[in-house]
Amino acid sequence: MALMPNLNPRIIEALYADALVLAEEVRAVFDRLRQGHDKRALVGANDDPDADLAHVQVSCEALRTTTRIMHCLAWLLNHRAYFAGELSELQLRRHGRLIANFPLNDPVQVLALPADAQRCVQDSERLYARIQRLERAWRGDPDTSGSAVERLRQRLAATIPASL
Repeated sequence: MALMPNLNPRIIEALYADALVLAEEVRAVFDRLRQGHDKRALVGANDDPDADLAHVQVSCEALRTTTRIMHCLAWLLNHRAYFAGELSELQLRRHGRLIANFPLNDPVQVLALPADAQRCVQDSERLYARIQRLERAWRGDPDTSGSAVERLRQRLAATIPASL
């Protein structure tokens, strides 16, 4: 098993459980928002184009957020299958990639969402970023930003005069 030592079944299972809970929460929050828009449309209060645009924006954010979580779940499921012996390392490396640079949600549109939906969007982005870091480390890709300590050292080196 050539996986990095700190990527183990317990981490994968914990992340998988978190992702499932988040997926259900996202579904519930955005379903509630969509149903609210649908009820207003049924009573005729949604005749203005701004309300239609808001409905489309909510749908787009819901789709983007849900898709991000599903990509995380697919990555986690592949790793679960590897640890269960259902996939070889070669199969995992070939087919178990996380989509790089999945687009973030539009911050302006996210701010227009209710607080619970905003939190779901932010939680999905954090989950994706965490799994993306695991993916990079697992594949041995160098982290372009470096560690926090390394960035601090670089900032300190830039502010300390060379004569010291």
